[in-house]
Amino acid sequence: MADDPIRPLRQKSFDDYFRVQRDRVFQAIALTIGDRDLAAEATDEAMVRTYERWRRVRTYDNPPGWTYRVALNFARSRMRRRKYQSPAAVPEQSHHDAESLDPALTLALARLPMEYRSVIVLRYFLDWSQDEIAAALEIPVGTVKSRTTRGLDRLRTGRGVQ
Repeated sequence: MADDPIRPLRQKSFDDYFRVQRDRVFQAIALTIGDRDLAAEATDEAMVRTYERWRRVRTYDNPPGWTYRVALNFARSRMRRRKYQSPAAVPEQSHHDAESLDPALTLALARLPMEYRSVIVLRYFLDWSQDEIAAALEIPVGTVKSRTTRGLDRLRTGRGVQ
């Protein structure tokens, strides 16, 4: 894979990695969870954890995949905690998380269940392969394929919400 954008990361310093990947991971997390503030917090936390483990993480096949998964797990944990707090403590989610995307597409993505949304965002927003997505989300490649197919079908038919 001579044109693989992830492979050169192995030789980069964390500073280089941060400059290239921080905004990409943030945008992917914001699209996946639909909450810019939580996405920023989760991305920052994931970047700190990546920095702390950089000697090991930079040797992974897909360092951004590891960072994305850490950010997603952090965000999910926060979302679960919010769910058990009073409803007034849960902030309104923003659906304008990617200024460069069509607001209708952003809204359609927000209506998908998170398991479909995450594979769609990683595949079409970050242009990751099915293998990279499977590794990042720690799911089988077959699950990536089926979630992609089902998610795209829901987007086409307007059946976003479960």
